[in-house]
Amino acid sequence: MNYRALRMTTCCLASALTLAATPIIAGATPIAGASELTNVNVTSELTSSSPASGISLALSQYLAENIISAKSVAKQTTVTQTVTASETAETEAEVEQEPETKEEKEVMIVAQVDGYVNVRAHAFEDSKILGKLYDDSVGTVIKEVDGWYKIQSGNVRGFVKADYVKVATKKLLSKVGTRIATVDTQTLRVRQKADADAKVIELVPEGEELTVVSEAKADDGWVKVSVEGGEGYVSVDYVTLSTEYTYAESREEEAARLAEEEADRKAAEEAAAAAAAQSEASKSSSSSGSSSSKKSSSSSSSSSGSSSSSNRSYSAPSGSNGQAVANYACQFVGNPYVYGGSSLTNGADCSGFVMAVYAAFGVSLPHSSSAQRSCGYGVSIDDIQPGDIVCYSGHVGIYVGNNTIVHASSPSTGIKYTSPITYRTVLAVRRIF
Repeated sequence: MNYRALRMTTCCLASALTLAATPIIAGATPIAGASELTNVNVTSELTSSSPASGISLALSQYLAENIISAKSVAKQTTVTQTVTASETAETEAEVEQEPETKEEKEVMIVAQVDGYVNVRAHAFEDSKILGKLYDDSVGTVIKEVDGWYKIQSGNVRGFVKADYVKVATKKLLSKVGTRIATVDTQTLRVRQKADADAKVIELVPEGEELTVVSEAKADDGWVKVSVEGGEGYVSVDYVTLSTEYTYAESREEEAARLAEEEADRKAAEEAAAAAAAQSEASKSSSSSGSSSSKKSSSSSSSSSGSSSSSNRSYSAPSGSNGQAVANYACQFVGNPYVYGGSSLTNGADCSGFVMAVYAAFGVSLPHSSSAQRSCGYGVSIDDIQPGDIVCYSGHVGIYVGNNTIVHASSPSTGIKYTSPITYRTVLAVRRIF
């Protein structure tokens, strides 16, 4: 017999002896959990005062007098012991069971402020500032102390005053978080319906991040995303789903960000100055040879009909600011959209168009709308200026003023103007110059 079985047997015997030593009233209901009423003292006293045969005789006589058999006592104690063991196992399983999601396990807070709230080293207002928790940023609660929450948010661990945050509900988290589908295949097809045979409304390259607008059909293997062609469905087999939140920024991270933005500004100014110098040199060179080419150009112009995108003339980049970028980009309106392309004349996709425009000013940008969302430095829509890159889910364009962007929109429309810029949800505005 193993130890557990031996222990249960001992408990049952002790329970039986305890019951035997207790007067039983006829018709009384047995006490629930009687097996737990083991009395070691009674057992030891019976054992020490009488030989084994004496105990057996006394117990038999007592049970007979109270019309209770040893068999019924054993049955009662065994059943009670079994129930107790089962309840214990269920309790242990309940304690050890992990929550279904991280959000259920952790209490989270969301900053609800104008601007930001300071994260401090201790739970009082004069304590050292460790970082900033911006509006709608989230943190995980470690503990609550006298109207303060100690939180972990990003790389910042410290205290925020409870007056400036709210305990997060699922609804609030869904409001401040953004569900993202990152493309894991070379070319992702976005379909009109949640069906593999449905019409393809857009192609998206690997690495792009698309905003998820609905997961109602996730159990069927599809999520609805936002793209330039509208809202469509993508198979979950070809994307990685995640939730993006904004977290606190430490003082060190803030300093590094500001230094990086300043470096980007200087680099942009230098690139713009170089582009302006190149433009002036180009103008000087072209003007010196313009007189000799006038006759030939005039004679050939009469034979040429309506110009196409391949033989249209374009002005070289002129200037060293965002307005110059916008002016240069606008002259390519009407040229074709080509998936994966980066030619301003023969065809480009959205990020290829932005990349090619800025390349003319000596600025190297990645050929990815998601990557361009991290280039330069961020500005608000209220502070937007011509030349800024306007970023959407899986799409980018260049702001040209008057609440309008120029962008390589789609194969059916090519490079065109669109206004207002909020025709879709704006994820970010990035300034290069």
